[in-house]
Amino acid sequence: MTKWRRGKAAFAAALLAGGGLVLVAATPALIAQEPPKPQYKPIATSEYRVGDLVVALRTDTQTLARLSPGAEPGFSFVPTAREAERAGDGYNHIGDLNLRVRTPGGEWRDFASAQTRRAIRPLPAGGAAIAAADITASMGPDAPFSVERRWFDDKGLLGLSFRIANRSDRPLEIGALGMPMVFDNILIDRSLDQAHSEASFVDPYIGRDAGYLQVTRLNGHGPALLVLPRGRNSALEAYSPLKNPREAEPGSIFTDKSPRGQTSEGFYDWTVHSAALAEREWKDAGEQWNAPTSRTLAPGEAIEVGVRLVQAPSIRAIESTLIANQRPVAVGIPGYVVPMDQQASLFVKAPSRIISVESHPAGAVEATAAGSVKGWARLAIRGRQWGPVRLTIAYADGTRQTVSYYVTKPADEAVADLGRFATTRQWYEGRNDPFGRSPAILTYDNEAKKIVDVEPRVWIAGMSDEGGGGSWVAATIKQLDNPDPVEVAKIERLVDETVVGNLQLADGPKAGAVKKSLFYYDPAKFPDAYDGFPADKWKSWTAWDAKGAGDLGRAYNYPHVAIGHWVLYRTARNHPGLVKRHDWRWYLEKAHQTTVAMMRDAPYYAEFGLMEGDVFVDILKDLKREGMTAEAAEMEALMKKRADHWRSLKYPFGSEMPWDSTGQPEVYAWMRYFGFAPQADATREVILGYDPTIPSWAYNGNARRYWDFLYGGKYARIERQIHHYGSALNAVPLFDAFRRDPADLHLLRVAYGGMMGGITNIDQEGFSSAAFHAWPDMMKWDPYSGDYGMGFYGHAIASATYVVDDPTFGWLGFGGDVDAAKDRITITPKDSARARLFIAPAGQWITLEAGKIARATYTPVTGRIELTLDPASQHTPHARLFVEATTASARPMTVAGAKAERGGFTIPLAAEPVTIALTPR
Repeated sequence: MTKWRRGKAAFAAALLAGGGLVLVAATPALIAQEPPKPQYKPIATSEYRVGDLVVALRTDTQTLARLSPGAEPGFSFVPTAREAERAGDGYNHIGDLNLRVRTPGGEWRDFASAQTRRAIRPLPAGGAAIAAADITASMGPDAPFSVERRWFDDKGLLGLSFRIANRSDRPLEIGALGMPMVFDNILIDRSLDQAHSEASFVDPYIGRDAGYLQVTRLNGHGPALLVLPRGRNSALEAYSPLKNPREAEPGSIFTDKSPRGQTSEGFYDWTVHSAALAEREWKDAGEQWNAPTSRTLAPGEAIEVGVRLVQAPSIRAIESTLIANQRPVAVGIPGYVVPMDQQASLFVKAPSRIISVESHPAGAVEATAAGSVKGWARLAIRGRQWGPVRLTIAYADGTRQTVSYYVTKPADEAVADLGRFATTRQWYEGRNDPFGRSPAILTYDNEAKKIVDVEPRVWIAGMSDEGGGGSWVAATIKQLDNPDPVEVAKIERLVDETVVGNLQLADGPKAGAVKKSLFYYDPAKFPDAYDGFPADKWKSWTAWDAKGAGDLGRAYNYPHVAIGHWVLYRTARNHPGLVKRHDWRWYLEKAHQTTVAMMRDAPYYAEFGLMEGDVFVDILKDLKREGMTAEAAEMEALMKKRADHWRSLKYPFGSEMPWDSTGQPEVYAWMRYFGFAPQADATREVILGYDPTIPSWAYNGNARRYWDFLYGGKYARIERQIHHYGSALNAVPLFDAFRRDPADLHLLRVAYGGMMGGITNIDQEGFSSAAFHAWPDMMKWDPYSGDYGMGFYGHAIASATYVVDDPTFGWLGFGGDVDAAKDRITITPKDSARARLFIAPAGQWITLEAGKIARATYTPVTGRIELTLDPASQHTPHARLFVEATTASARPMTVAGAKAERGGFTIPLAAEPVTIALTPR
């Protein structure tokens, strides 16, 4: 287990215990006080070989106790090692069932086979069935139905089915039907190496009849496991969490007693029917992924539901495995986040033909038939109405598939909204603030419609940590490619008056060091500063006093400040006259100073990869370009020590948490920088283990995060977070990996999904939420802006247009519109930056630090690239262009009429658009 210091982990332990959840792994002190672990009796099982799977069923319950790839019998997708401790009542396993039923005019009644175990009645197996039982007794007393469960060898695939029969003399409505999906995502008592080799994560495609679960190993290695519907009555309508009994609604029995916290996300139901849940538990939630349904059985009528478990040889082979198993497959290009000004496509391959496509809300997405390509039907997609949209595809065989889209404003407009909102509605100034936060951009509560200047989690109101630094980081990094004079002036003031000399020490032996928070708790000194929260909320360790808030040892805070300096350096260097308080050198020196201070004053956490840590790579490169040799050498030596340490580890992705998706992007960046290719490649695959491509705006590119609502959200709970900052941050290394290997389209699809996921958080006014609450009892954006800015940093540095000639789908554009003629490809960038372009067939990565690409053309036969740049403006008289050949076959390029300068090219702009040519040498 990663060593934890007093801080977030201790807070989680206290909060979760108080709120009915348990975090077993917390501080070393807490671990030392735990009583000896009880000894459990071994559980008897019966073992079977089904195709390439080794399967074990408990002899008493016939629930799944082991599910191992035949080639790797020591690994199990389910919690086999914890079977004994999870054997009692209240612990779910695959093979259990949850039902909510009622008769006409009656009340809903709940039945759960795991709640109170009772003896099941074995049934003859025979045929394809390898085990069978009547489990009615285990469902609970007086059940008006019977349940027979069977395990199958379906021609080498493991199948599970439940036959539910109405044995009453009245119609029986099934309002909730869930099959618990219990896979080994439990990290407790596992080292980081053990977690990566032994544990798995689950991602759902909540797509009704085409829905599935993908179970991927933390190390990114194959095989992956797919859970597919068995038969026509087993749609994945919802994915409902099995809450811990102490956090569930009173009287709920659809629960699981396993501790849920940072060491375990918990388990979920494959929910076939959800109308009764929507009526009660989810009544205050936002709209569900699918319309909730119920099913009524006449007296004596039966329904059969179930799943099949299929291995895919690798994560990248998931879609081909689905196709091989006759499942409908949808591939959205460039993804499922659709700005209103961009073209998109949905490629569909299914056993049956499409007979209709419907949008909900009606007209929000236009989907029109646009021919076919190599066996895939193509739908042309246009977003017409802002917000989430459900597209339902109906097939001739009765199958109905849903694809979840999110329509946004044009990307540049969404980013402009964010900058404007942050620098106006979130601007905090002139309030005689005793904590020195004026001027500032503080966290915003979009529910209360006010700035959060008081919070018992003091960092949220203190401009630091992630939950407090997110908003001003977002406003600052927005200026990198889209500087606005009014906004830049405010960022200058914020950095010059509040960051330097207050949040960051300006002089002395610890100059450059960064505090944990400006806001802190001292009621004796400031008796009127803490209104709005009950007194007991200030008793947690989170209410740091002045000493705690002034601690300089948290390395995670240093990239935020470094970004402030670095963006102002880039703006001053490339946009004359925009930055007025200091020259570009002053800001670059401050960025360097911040980096050195981190290594000096916060060495413990600097052992880990840091969110936004990629900024240090850019700072080092800029130091070298500017000829600041001594500073560059010092910084490179410090970073090399970190990289050498990571290089010595099998999985160098530790953090203050037992597992995290925070450190991988910076680790990857330094592994590439220092030429440690094997470690960079391993990092890439680990990211793919928790970052999927799925036909849903929410889960596509959604790097797994499930605890940071505790630290940056208004509604603090452990819950799968949609497009928290991990999505866009983890996109950055995947984009880099794709540029090195443009044949691997999977990398680009995941990366683009994560990068674009980062603008779904921005509402129509420009407020940016920390993340979306994915549990069906909420289905809403969190009202706090919180730590959103860490993810927007990833969006801002990665926003680009990618042009691909795919062997299956042909010419594709990610981030821009692509028109392919016989001998010439025309690209119109529409990403939020219009400053980066990758032409995959040529292996050319084109970036601008000043200037905008209006249009580009590529001639494949010659390799010639022409860029048409926007006209000059007051603060952008020149374009600053860099060209990098990223593949072994790519040729160096010359830029006609450009001046070579600082490793790139300077191009004079004019009153009209300027076209320049890049030609291979």
